[in-house]
Amino acid sequence: MPTSKIPPFLGQTWGFVALLIIPRSFLGYPSPGFGQARVISSGNVRRLSVISSVSSDVRSFSTSVETRVNDKNFEKIYVQGAQLGLWPQMIPVTRRRSNYDQVFIRDFVPSALAFLLKGEGEIVRNFLLHTLQLQSWEKTVDCYSPGQGLMPASFKVRTVPLDGNNEAHEEVLDPDFGESAIGRVAPVDSGLWWIILLRAYGKITGDYTLQERVDVQTGIKLILNLCLTDGFDMFPSLLVTDGSALFYSALRCSREMLTQNDASINLVRAINNRLSALSFHIREYYWVDMKKINEIYRYKTEEYSTDATNKFNIYPDQIPSWLMDWVPEEGGYLIGNLQPAHMDFRFFTLGNLWSIISSLGTPKQNQGILDTIQAKWDDLVGHMPLKICYPALEYEEWRIITGSDPKNTPWSYHNGGSWPTLLWQFTLACIKMGRPELARKAVADAEKRLAVDRWPEYYDTRNGRFIGKQSRLFQTWTIAGYLTSKMLLENPEMAALLFWEEDYDLLEICVCGLSKTGRRKCSRFAARSQILV
Repeated sequence: MPTSKIPPFLGQTWGFVALLIIPRSFLGYPSPGFGQARVISSGNVRRLSVISSVSSDVRSFSTSVETRVNDKNFEKIYVQGAQLGLWPQMIPVTRRRSNYDQVFIRDFVPSALAFLLKGEGEIVRNFLLHTLQLQSWEKTVDCYSPGQGLMPASFKVRTVPLDGNNEAHEEVLDPDFGESAIGRVAPVDSGLWWIILLRAYGKITGDYTLQERVDVQTGIKLILNLCLTDGFDMFPSLLVTDGSALFYSALRCSREMLTQNDASINLVRAINNRLSALSFHIREYYWVDMKKINEIYRYKTEEYSTDATNKFNIYPDQIPSWLMDWVPEEGGYLIGNLQPAHMDFRFFTLGNLWSIISSLGTPKQNQGILDTIQAKWDDLVGHMPLKICYPALEYEEWRIITGSDPKNTPWSYHNGGSWPTLLWQFTLACIKMGRPELARKAVADAEKRLAVDRWPEYYDTRNGRFIGKQSRLFQTWTIAGYLTSKMLLENPEMAALLFWEEDYDLLEICVCGLSKTGRRKCSRFAARSQILV
């Protein structure tokens, strides 16, 4: 299938991918019929706005979202001008849930890649620039303000009177830094995804002028300053494989894109140090296979020594019964979480896939992850790729850890649900490791149901047989994830622009300082022979 064409079985599905169009004046250059773009502040929240000169201008270009279908059957949404992003759900505005009437940074990434692979880079460029202008610049003064450098989780487009004057209006991009989110969760990963997408834009389009702009360089540095602060690596988000892998990927992206000069030399050094420490920690302590689990099974506890084998004092009884029979003879994976006296042995798909894509894992570990997915296909892929984690929390664990969350019941949503949007990341990992046949098999499995089921957000049950009980239909990142997978398989040379190979220079960097104490040598050097395998 040529990448410029819509997959035949999709029919008119691409038409559901609606484009949210924002005024050309948001781009920083004048556009006939519009006023000036400006950033306004309300408390600690930054909003991007465009001022229309008179109300007739607003009416002539429509203050409401207008849907059109062009001759290519793309259903597009226009708000006065330039393409900016996508709705998370492709249904009429009046039927969208309250948290689905905005553009999410994380959710837009697979759609952005689909556009880039089709040669339509303008919408991605606009998205990157405008979300950058929503970045928080104020330093945190209390627990209710976003930290400096924080990117919003999402934003809405609002039309409001200008300074109380009904004769003039402005369109406002209203960011959400977590104050409207369910559970009021701060968007820790938005900045990481923004950096990853920025690199992808430059790699695929060849337009590196965007990442070289002063404002973009400043945005990258603000995110890095936030992520490289003391203690950030101990945030709960970074203790799980998903967070560590995304963090590692964003650091590798940033190191590539930062302008090398005297002002950035210390930041680049800090990035290298964190990359080195993170890669060693994950490879050495998060990896499990049959051999490692048997080693943990025989651990001694309460060891008080610099040479202790059981460094985190893990009790053998923590090994769950399901794991003893589940772990394959060949292969392995990165566990979900590691803390003193605690290991979460669940398989988290996002973190393991991005460990392959970013080379956070060793070449041998990366192949082992795919070996595990292949060996445990019925569990991790089943009827619909792919499980977000395996296994689900059940019974007392579910009640204690989730708080009896009715949405996260066993084998549903984030508790063992199956998410088709993970398909493009699985495809990218398979292409990198020279095993595209696994991705083709997963895509073929997905094709049997996605269009018939109307592109659900996620699937439920142990094998992903049922559409999720609260799953939204016509989900944008489900559609885009499938399309991106198809295009990557048809153009593997494009996939090569999106992943990283092993960085052997990182193996020469040691930041632990143990060798300077004279007590013993750093374990990094002892483990190097294994890391290079």
